[in-house]
Formats: sequence, structure tokens, C-alpha cells
Amino acid sequence: MADEPSSLHLTDPRAMRALAHQTRIRLLGELRIRGPQTVGMLSDVTGEAVGSVSYHLGKLAEHGFVREAPELARNRRERWWRAAHARTNWEPVELLDDPERRLASDLLRRAFLQRYVARFEAYLDAEASLDPAWVRGTTSSDSFLHLTPDELVELRRELSELGARWQERSNPDRPDARTVTLIWQAYRGPQ
Repeated sequence: MADEPSSLHLTDPRAMRALAHQTRIRLLGELRIRGPQTVGMLSDVTGEAVGSVSYHLGKLAEHGFVREAPELARNRRERWWRAAHARTNWEPVELLDDPERRLASDLLRRAFLQRYVARFEAYLDAEASLDPAWVRGTTSSDSFLHLTPDELVELRRELSELGARWQERSNPDRPDARTVTLIWQAYRGPQ
């Protein structure tokens, strides 16, 4: 993926709605985490039927989230897929004046929230079976801050920089390295 931009900035409400599907979010995540795979490999990892995986990959490809990787195929029947970008982002503030884009962004954020919850629940189910060295580093927390809008923007920038720094350090080829999920949120809470 070195020749691809590392991030896809979404503005198209059709693409947002296409991605706002749990199977598609999962498939895109698997391709980003594990690298290129065939439909059969993705079916095995997700538990989805081969036909379903193929359909959803087609929808993701239609909107530029994934692309075929024909150089990996051993024959004409084998189809490999890869994520087209390392990250997908969008700016909710850019969408406020367009009801269609705002609704699509809301749908997509809610779909990602459901995925975050499902992943954390799966972690909690597995935690007792993990090596304590991994559990020691696990964290969940919240803080209630009193900030101005400009300070919230500054906090967002710092969190993004911190995530980017650890992303640069990330290397799946190290013997003890495993996939770790980092999720953060900062938003104005209800009054």
C-alpha cells in the first residue's frame, strides 16, 4: 500500500452509508489488520458465508475502501483483496450544513460505536484467558474536563499525534507484538 495515500477522507454520503454496515466494517478492519486476503480467508476469519463476503467486498470496492490485489493470485480464479487506505476519516463539522451528509455521518458513527462495543465485549469475554502481562496494560477510563472549543480542538490534535506516534512504532513482525485496539473520544457532554 506504499503507493496509496494512508487516509481516505469521506465526504460522500453514499460512501458513508455503504460503510455503515457491520460486515463491511469488519471486513475492512480485517484487511487493514491482517493484510491482503482472499474471500475464502475472510469468510473463515469472520464466519460469514463466501457469497456474503464477496458481495460486501464489491460494495466496499465500489466506494474505494478496498481494491483487488491480482498480483497475489496463483491462478485466474483466485481473487485477493486489500484495504485501499490505512485509515478512513471524516469531519462532522464539514457536514453540519448538509442534512443528507449529516445523517450519513451519524449512521456511520453509530455503526462504528456498535463495532467498538462488540470488540470490547469480546475482549472482556477473553480477558480471563489472557497472559496477565497483557491484562496489566489494559485500560478504560473517562475524564470530565471543562474546556473551551479551542481547547477541545487542541486536545483532539494531541490525541491524534499520540495515536500517530504509537502507530509509527507499531510493527506486527516483532515476536511478542499483538494487535492492540486504541479508541479515544472527546466530545461535549450533555448538560
